[in-house]
Amino acid sequence: MEIKPQTRRLSVKFMSILFGMGIMIYIGVLIVGRRIYDRSIKEYYDMMAYDAAEIANGYFGEGKLKEYAKLAFDFNKGNASEQDLEKVTSSAEYQTMLDLLYKLREKMDANDVFVATVDMDVLRAFTQEAYDNKSWTPLYYIADSYTVPEDNFKLGDKGMLLDTYREAVGESFEKGVRYDGFYLADGGFGYNLTAMLPITDNGSSIAFVGVEIPMKTLGDNLTAFTLTISLVTGLVVVFCMLVAIILFYKTVISPIKLSASEARNFVANNNEVSEKLKTIRTGDEIQVLSESLLHMEIGINEYIDKVTRLTSEKERISAELNIATQIQADMLPTDFPDRKEFDLYATMDPAKEVGGDFYDFFMIDDEHLGLVMADVSGKGVPAALFMVIAKTLIKNRALMGGSPSEVLSYANEQLCEGNGAELFVTVWFAILDLKTGKGVAANAGHEHPVIRRVGGEYELVVYRHSPAVATLEGLPFKQHEFELQPGDRLFVYTDGVPEATNAHDELFGTERMLTALNKHAQATPQELLPDIRKEIDRFVTTTPQFDDITMLVLDYWGPDGNHE
Repeated sequence: MEIKPQTRRLSVKFMSILFGMGIMIYIGVLIVGRRIYDRSIKEYYDMMAYDAAEIANGYFGEGKLKEYAKLAFDFNKGNASEQDLEKVTSSAEYQTMLDLLYKLREKMDANDVFVATVDMDVLRAFTQEAYDNKSWTPLYYIADSYTVPEDNFKLGDKGMLLDTYREAVGESFEKGVRYDGFYLADGGFGYNLTAMLPITDNGSSIAFVGVEIPMKTLGDNLTAFTLTISLVTGLVVVFCMLVAIILFYKTVISPIKLSASEARNFVANNNEVSEKLKTIRTGDEIQVLSESLLHMEIGINEYIDKVTRLTSEKERISAELNIATQIQADMLPTDFPDRKEFDLYATMDPAKEVGGDFYDFFMIDDEHLGLVMADVSGKGVPAALFMVIAKTLIKNRALMGGSPSEVLSYANEQLCEGNGAELFVTVWFAILDLKTGKGVAANAGHEHPVIRRVGGEYELVVYRHSPAVATLEGLPFKQHEFELQPGDRLFVYTDGVPEATNAHDELFGTERMLTALNKHAQATPQELLPDIRKEIDRFVTTTPQFDDITMLVLDYWGPDGNHE
């Protein structure tokens, strides 16, 4: 439902009210404040704080003060210790200097007389963020005679320059000349005139004397100024705010309160669309807001209906996927044969609810064992369906007799028919003679198997593969012979093992796989596969599994079942 545009006058109303208030405040401050402030500042502006600073400077020569400044600087750079500071501050010379500062402050009726040095590197690296966080401390105190002794800065203490002083101190200290600007600052104890006079050594500043003299008379005048301006400004602001409140209540607050109330009613009354929102006719953005709220309520109801339908459908699909997962799990053999000739164990962990990997093992007759490890291209339900067909074809054909190459050729022809999705499956299929340990295997594009001989380490069995099953009709499949001795172990797997990937896009790889297998060489088949999965999980950490992980391990013990 389209919202018709309305005349947008709310911003004009708001700006007009604020502008009018600003003009009235400005005129009141300008007329009353200018007259009083000019009279006060012209009367006292010519007072010089530098006389006090020069008197303080006269107490100090270069000698010990240069040493104190260096010590304060070294301490803050980590080149001096607390003991070094204590040794100096407890000396008679330092105490004499401190006493002189106190006497000078009392004589001049100053709030503070202090001596400090400046780290110009820190001062030049000034940032507003560091200043706001109070982590910017370019000032290193040498001595301080503040009126509150408990708050005095000691030798080596850091200080943070007020923003008003920053440029003045930097220019004064760096150029070695007194600064000719006079700052009227509120340092926490009233208004003061501040003077800074550098103490130089061969033209280079080593420290400076700072004096803060209270401007008592000016302070009294400023108090009167503040009271007068506060009174005038207060009257103007009260009048303007009364007018603004009335106007804003009628044009903004009342419609917004109605909109908020109707929004609450919408939630409380089971999403019943409000009709009162249609009564708001302010002709500005408030009306647009109320109409938008009305259309939002309608849209929410429509969205809730849609979400309800989608949720129901999603729950149905989820239930069907759970059933499919269980069906697929049930299709994979979990009852491992209890035979003296071998011990066998296998696992399959799908990347999604259902996967395309599968394994199989079955007795073709009393003396021959069929082993299958396969991986269907793709993921999810299509791969799972293809996996069911491929597994059934391979097993049924193998039970009819024939070599691994013949079984895969048959499966290939059947799977190529009607394969519009162009899926294929890599297969390792072997038939093992349990009496002799001799076997025949065909590898259709699958991973290389791994064998561990008795007393040896796991090694890849590398040979040329045939193409994957279901890639092309009429394909021949090669096969090769192998032989297991009693105590040998066979390990087969899908590419989800070596291609497991961590957050740095590194593959687990066959080398890590062999290392993990050799690390757990003495584990039973039932212990080995969970151990290998833990090694993979430690490698990939939190990276999601993107491929099915399937493994099968077989220990061959020979016809007598000798485990020694």
